Amino acid sequence: MAGDGTEVVGGPPELAESYRLCEREVAAHLAPLRAISDLLPPEVRPYVHAVNGFASRSDRLADDPDAHGPDAEAPRGTADPAERERRFARWRADTLAELAAGHSGHPLRRAFVDTVRRWELDRALVEEFLDATRADGARPPALGTLADQRRHLRGIAGTVTELWAPLLGARGPRAAAALSALGEACQLADLLEDLPLDLAAGRCYLPREELRRLGLTVADLGRDDHRDDHRNSHRGDHRGDRRPALDELAANQQRLLHRLLERALPATWLVAPGCRPFLHTMLLGAQLQYDEATLVRSRVLTEGLTPLSSDGVTPGRRARPAPPAGGPAHVAVIMDGNRRWAETRRLPAEHGHRAGQRAALRLVNAALRLGIRHLSLYAFSTENWDRPPEELTALFDSLADGLTRSARGLHALGVRIRWCGRRDRVDEWLAAEIALVESLTSNNGTLTLTVCVDYGGREELAAAARGLAVEAVGGRIRPEEIGPADLARHLYLPDLPDVDLLIRTSGEQRISNFLPWHLAYAELLFDPTPWPDYDLARLRGAVRAYAARERRFGGGVPAQSGPSRRPRPATPAAPARPEEGCTSPGP
Repeated sequence: MAGDGTEVVGGPPELAESYRLCEREVAAHLAPLRAISDLLPPEVRPYVHAVNGFASRSDRLADDPDAHGPDAEAPRGTADPAERERRFARWRADTLAELAAGHSGHPLRRAFVDTVRRWELDRALVEEFLDATRADGARPPALGTLADQRRHLRGIAGTVTELWAPLLGARGPRAAAALSALGEACQLADLLEDLPLDLAAGRCYLPREELRRLGLTVADLGRDDHRDDHRNSHRGDHRGDRRPALDELAANQQRLLHRLLERALPATWLVAPGCRPFLHTMLLGAQLQYDEATLVRSRVLTEGLTPLSSDGVTPGRRARPAPPAGGPAHVAVIMDGNRRWAETRRLPAEHGHRAGQRAALRLVNAALRLGIRHLSLYAFSTENWDRPPEELTALFDSLADGLTRSARGLHALGVRIRWCGRRDRVDEWLAAEIALVESLTSNNGTLTLTVCVDYGGREELAAAARGLAVEAVGGRIRPEEIGPADLARHLYLPDLPDVDLLIRTSGEQRISNFLPWHLAYAELLFDPTPWPDYDLARLRGAVRAYAARERRFGGGVPAQSGPSRRPRPATPAAPARPEEGCTSPGP
C-alpha cells in the first residue's frame, strides 16, 4: 500500500503484508483511531497500527470466536462461552510464546511481535492486557469498587496506550502514566457510549459498591421509565425517588472521566513534537464525549452517548435543540488564560495555545448543543503583535491547524465560519486558509462562528469612520444625516448581530477592545476559569445566568431575557436614549 508507511518496516514481503493487515483491522473496527493515526509521522505509523491491530483482534476474539476472520484456525460460528475462552487462552499462549521467541508466523501477530522486538516494548504490559481481556470476555463483569473499575479500564485500554510510549518518543514513568490515563479515559467514554447495549446484554461496568450506596440495582439502570421519575414523584410513585440517585451515579462517572482526562494532559507535551497532534486530537475526542456526558446526565444510562464521527473529533449528528427560554442568540468570548495555564504547569506558551485550540473546538460543539446561533471568538487582537516572535508563530500555527483540521467536520455540522478583522497583516498562507474555510462553509446556517483575527475595536470604528468620510466627500451622504446604521454599514461584518452575552475567562474584568459596537447592550460575565479548562458545563452555567438577568436596555422597565432588541431611534438623526442612570450589567 503506497504511502502507508510500511515501506520503512523492511524485511520479507509477508512482514509488510502483516503490517497492512493490522492497519486494515484498525480501519475496520477502530475507524476514528485509524483516521487520527494519519497525524503520526510516517516512520512511526505502521508500528502504532500493529499495536492497535493486535489489541483490536484480541478484544474481538474474546467477545466472539468468529473474530479470527479469514485466518481462523477453527471453523467459524462457535459461540459457546467455554469454547470461546479456550480459543482465547490459545491466542494468549501463542502470543506470549512468540514474544519470547522474537518471531511469529501468524498473519496478524507477525507485525505485532516484530514491533515489540524492534522497539523493546514491555512484554509485561502485553500480558496484563491479555489477562484483562480474557477476564472481560469470559464472564459478565462484576466490578465491586471504583478501584476495580479503574483496574479494568487500565487493563483493557491503559496498557495499550502505554505500549505506545517508546513509539511516540515518550520516556519515564510520568509519560507512561499519562498515556495510560488517556487510554483509560477513552475506554470509559466508550463504555458510556455503549452503556444501554451492555446493560441490555447483562453487562454492567459500573461499581456495584456505588450502586448499593445509592440504593440502586443493576435492573434500575436500563429502565426507560426513570425519564418520567420527576412526574411519578408527584403521584407518590416510589420510582420518583430514583432520579437523584441516578443523577449522582452518572455524575460520579463524569468526575472519574474528568480526573482521567486531567491525568492524561501531560501526554500531549511529553511525547516527540511530531506525535503531539495525534495525542491532542485523541484527547479532544475524549473531552467532547465528557462534555456530552455532562449534558445528558443520567440519560446516559438509557441513551448512551452518540459516538464521534469517523474522523475521531467531530461529534456525531444530533438533533439541534431549541434555544433555551430567554437564552442568548449571540455569545462572544474573550479566550483569556492560555499563557497562565501553561505557566502553572511550567510549560512554554505554545502548549497553552494548543490546549486553548481544543477548548475552542469544544466551545463550538457546546454552542451547537445549547442552541446558540452566533458565536464570536477573540482569537488574536491588534495588540497581540507585541508578543515574542516564537509565541506568535506558535499561536498562528495553532490557529491554522485548528481551522484546517476541523473545517470539514464543522461544515458537516452546518457551521458557517467567518473572519472578522484586518486581512492585510497576517501571513498570506494563514489568510488563504481562513478564506478557504469561509468559502467552504458560506452556505451553512446552523451556527455562525466568527473568528476575530487581527481585530481591534477602535481600529474597526476608525476604518468605518474613514469609509463614511469617503462617502461624504463624494457627496453620497450629508454629515448631518449620518446615523448608527450608516456607521454599521462600514464595519468589518455589517450583518454581525449585537452580542447578547460576553464571556471573558481567566478572571480579568475588561473587554479589551473587543467588538465595542456590538457590546453596547451585552450582558457581561467574567469567569475565573483559564480558557483551556472552559467546557460545556461552564457555558451552560453562563447561559443560565444570562437568562436569569433583567435586561433594561437603558430604560426603566425590565425586559424579558433573550436576544438583544435594543431601543432604536425614531430617525437616523435622532439622539439615542440617554444611559447615565444605567447600572452596569456586569457582575
